[in-house]
Amino acid sequence: MNMHRASLATHPCPASDGGGHNASMESYQAEIAAAAARLVVEEGLDYGAAKRRAVKQLGAAGRGGLPDNHEVEAAVEEYIALFCADTQPHELRALRELALHWMQRLARFQPHLGGAVWRGTATRRSDIYLQLFCEDSKAAEIALIDMGIRFEVRSVPGFHGELVDALSVHARCVPLQENIGVHLLVYDKDDIRGALQPDDRGRSPRGDTAALQRLMDNAAP
Repeated sequence: MNMHRASLATHPCPASDGGGHNASMESYQAEIAAAAARLVVEEGLDYGAAKRRAVKQLGAAGRGGLPDNHEVEAAVEEYIALFCADTQPHELRALRELALHWMQRLARFQPHLGGAVWRGTATRRSDIYLQLFCEDSKAAEIALIDMGIRFEVRSVPGFHGELVDALSVHARCVPLQENIGVHLLVYDKDDIRGALQPDDRGRSPRGDTAALQRLMDNAAP
C-alpha cells in the first residue's frame, strides 16, 4: 500500500516549568504517541504495534511507560487534522460504505462495526472490523463459502481477552481503488449483551447497521 506523503515531526513536547519527573514522563509519552499516530495513519498499524515500533524507531526502550490508547487516538486525530484534512473525510466515507455493504450481506449475524471506521479516525490504510454474533460458530464460515468468498481464519483476542475466530477477506473499495481488509470476528449470539457497553469515556465502542447509517447520514457532505 502507498503511504501518505506527509510525515509527522515527533519532537518531545516541552517540559513544564517544574522540569520534574512527571513532566519528563509526559513528554516521553507524547513523543511516543505522536510517532505511533504517524504509523497508524500512514501504515495502518494497530495501536499496540504502532507504539512498539515507535519505541524502537526513537530508541526509547526502557525510558518509561507507554502512552495509553486514548493518548494515541488523540494524536491520530491531531495528525489527521494537520495532514489529511482534505482526504480523510472522503476515505472514511468510502470505508463506511464498504462496511455497510458487508453488514447488509451478513445481516443474519447481527453485525456490529468497531475500530477506526466506527470511531471516525480511519483512512485508506485502515481495515474494517465487524463483530458477528452467531448461534453456530461455524455459520459465518458456511455463509461465506455459500457466497463463494475466499477467506482466511485466525484466532484473535476478543472483548475480554478470550480467543475468537476472525474470518479475514479482501474487499475491493472502488472509490479508493484499494483492496481493504475486512475482518469478521465471530462471537456467540449471547455475547451481544456485553458488546454495547460504553467505554470509559461513555462512548459506544461499536454500532449496528442502523447506527452506522445514522453516522453516515449525519456526516458533513
